[in-house]
Amino acid sequence: MPEPQAASPAIRYYWEDMTVGTVRELGQVTVKREEVIEFARQFDPQPFHLDDAAAAETHFGRLAASGWHTCGMVMRVLVDNFLRYSSSLGSPGLEKVKWPKPVYPGDTLTVRQQVMEARPLNSRPNVGLVRSHLQAFNQHGQQVLLIDSYALFRRRETAGKS
Repeated sequence: MPEPQAASPAIRYYWEDMTVGTVRELGQVTVKREEVIEFARQFDPQPFHLDDAAAAETHFGRLAASGWHTCGMVMRVLVDNFLRYSSSLGSPGLEKVKWPKPVYPGDTLTVRQQVMEARPLNSRPNVGLVRSHLQAFNQHGQQVLLIDSYALFRRRETAGKS
């Protein structure tokens, strides 16, 4: 994994750039076996995330990444290729998280964001709320993750105004 960036680059995306229907291809990440095991040791120590023999006895059939690890990898792609260039103010939460297919070491995940809803906040006129579907697909085009998320973005129209 790359090291976190110290300084933020210039902002390219504000709430006004989050029009409904916009789809962004955000990049890829390849799943590394060592990272699957290390994540599982720390955060999700179930046998099918830690051990080949144990995983072979489950419906996974082989070592599989934790769904939470998958979320983390997707988040990293989202930050590196979009959020760090945006006026993001964080997220008030998620509606749902689904893992329709397992993720295995060696898989290459492609991350996509689709804007589903965008509206200004009445209580904070300089901020807009965006609901997006974050999706990850493996190298076979199979969806392995769907996150229905909300995020807050500063508005361009009011940037610099209090």
